[in-house]
Amino acid sequence: MRNRFASILSALCILASGFLSVVCWAQGTPAPFSLEQVLSSAFPTNLVAAEHAGRIAWVFSSKGEHNVWVADAPNFEARQATHYVGDDGMPIAALKLTPDGRNAVYARGTEANGAGEVADPTSNVEKRTQQVWAVEVDKGEPRLLGEMGCDEEGCEDIQISPSGEFAVWAAKKQIWIAPISGKEKAKALTFARGNNAQPKWSPDGKKVAFVSDRGDHSFVVIYEFGRNTLRYVSASADRDLFPRWSPDGSQLAFVRLVGKQMKQPLIPLTPLPWAIWVYDVAKDSAREVWKSGAGLDDSLPELTEDASFQFAAKNRIVFSSEQDGWNHLYSLATSGGPAALLTPGKFETEDVALSADRASVIYSSNQDDVDRRHFWKVSVEGGTPEPLTRGETMEWTPLEVAGKVVCLGSTAITPAMPYVVTGNEREMIAKNALPADFPSAQLVTPRQVIFKAEDGWEIHGQLFEPKQTGKHAALIFIHGGSIRQMMLGFHYMDYYHNAYAMNQYLASRGYVVLSVNYRTGIMYGRHFREPADGGPRGGAEYKDIVAAGRYLQTLPKVDPKRVGLWGGSYGGYLAAMGLAHNSDLFAAGVDLHGVHDWSAFKEEFPADAPDHEAAVKLAFQSSPNAAIATWKSPVLLIQGDDDRNVEFSQTVDLLQRLRAQKVHVEELIFPDEIHGFLLWKSWIRAYGATAEFFGRQLGVK
Repeated sequence: MRNRFASILSALCILASGFLSVVCWAQGTPAPFSLEQVLSSAFPTNLVAAEHAGRIAWVFSSKGEHNVWVADAPNFEARQATHYVGDDGMPIAALKLTPDGRNAVYARGTEANGAGEVADPTSNVEKRTQQVWAVEVDKGEPRLLGEMGCDEEGCEDIQISPSGEFAVWAAKKQIWIAPISGKEKAKALTFARGNNAQPKWSPDGKKVAFVSDRGDHSFVVIYEFGRNTLRYVSASADRDLFPRWSPDGSQLAFVRLVGKQMKQPLIPLTPLPWAIWVYDVAKDSAREVWKSGAGLDDSLPELTEDASFQFAAKNRIVFSSEQDGWNHLYSLATSGGPAALLTPGKFETEDVALSADRASVIYSSNQDDVDRRHFWKVSVEGGTPEPLTRGETMEWTPLEVAGKVVCLGSTAITPAMPYVVTGNEREMIAKNALPADFPSAQLVTPRQVIFKAEDGWEIHGQLFEPKQTGKHAALIFIHGGSIRQMMLGFHYMDYYHNAYAMNQYLASRGYVVLSVNYRTGIMYGRHFREPADGGPRGGAEYKDIVAAGRYLQTLPKVDPKRVGLWGGSYGGYLAAMGLAHNSDLFAAGVDLHGVHDWSAFKEEFPADAPDHEAAVKLAFQSSPNAAIATWKSPVLLIQGDDDRNVEFSQTVDLLQRLRAQKVHVEELIFPDEIHGFLLWKSWIRAYGATAEFFGRQLGVK
């Protein structure tokens, strides 16, 4: 009787729809989930803590609604502090809590382009300037403090005074100040020539240090309240960056990067030597306490501009360096001497925070788990790092609050959420914010794969395999950046969190999906991130995409004639390279806001470079447009026409070239959308069109 029932149920599953899909799932066939479901989770960003209170805050972005949330130690029960409604394209950034935790200060609104135009894809014909707001967390409505100008590079941090009374931020090339009470309008702190940014309060709240960028050189400047004067710190013809006050305010550390030199060649990579200086405020004198070498590995690391450059306890400075070929943390006494390597090994560090007493460093890295992130802790004076998290989870943005580590994290099947770490365990904060119908149980756990390109480079990827049996069409996903890494779980950036969810959706639809961590990406060493022939210097990373396609063709689950590829931004560039150079391998592709001609950026190449013309020519040869004649496979082009990262003309131009070649090309254009779509519904439309396009072109129902 049981066998007869199973046979009938199996037959029903062939015709199943609606409620029967649940029954069929129980029989081993995955229940379908929608694109909206897998993109429905509230994405957390901007995790911060109050300096003198056990309170944390973060931004939740849920289906286009962006709001500030808070939670208090020791239980960390979450609650919403702001109540903005609707998919309105108004993100929240640069969140900060006052030291007592009573007020949250943040920037809300959309970025402006070089012409000062505010991005607005909502078609409500309304100019919406980005503004700085404050809200009393436990009661009250948000109050306006002033305007803030973010651009395509993002927002400058808002800095709160030690007293919690004032906020400063960078906007319109000056530093602005406003009382958090909102009783007075924001005003320029002072006037200084150049583009002024990176403000930092002194511990006593009587001074603000900032950077005044003058183009080929920059200064660290100190503004002192009461005197209304500017003090230029050890002015030189170099580029001074990242001012950091000592805990007692008596010293100021900063980075000195060599000034820009004219008539430098473009094609070979050029080292960027740098040094750490310490300024004695009382003596008005500065000295160099550490200096890099002059090789390529000695260049200023990409990640130094974040929290990895800090003034710690015991008169020590923590900083990043790639002098051994890997992005590691070092510690240095302000009196000078050799720097201590805090994180030895063949791995890289990323997010960095000091413990509450500033005596230890808590950081994320891919140590012992190359395609994930976990936390480690080490004394600022050195020693053996202690692992704080491990296993098949991932963690980022560590903070020490009330003796515990709080963070953001995810797994392969659980989207990003805030957590509190206790021992080797972690507990989710704001569980109720996770949608009840989020399809975790129906997602697949990708597995790490490693393959080699034709020139011997070892490449990592994550393979998503559908639960259905038989031969499948396959897709390569190519991340953007290119200084990024996809991992074995939901990503810590919203753009790639969405992309990971999309790969899960495609796998649920029967595709084998391979996400490729091609060269020029992070976490595999500087030599991997900075190949001499990468990008416009030769496009060597395209070899890794070809290798991924060949690898997929060897898998027994894959139909070798139905391999496609998709990606956005730099990933769009490489998707277009695949279709242009290897239409025999790649049957179809989706290119979201990709670069198609590096030479179109020739205005950004210094005109006085001795190899200027050769560099422009090489840039074109490294582009998809150089191989248009061999492009045969169909493509879907997707872009917003207010893109501030990749000119919309890149898509306009490619479209005409493909039409002339009689290539089948489809387009999805979003009026007034930017590079990283502001509206949730734009992501749904773009990904829905992608799935539908591949379904038609690769024969997947």
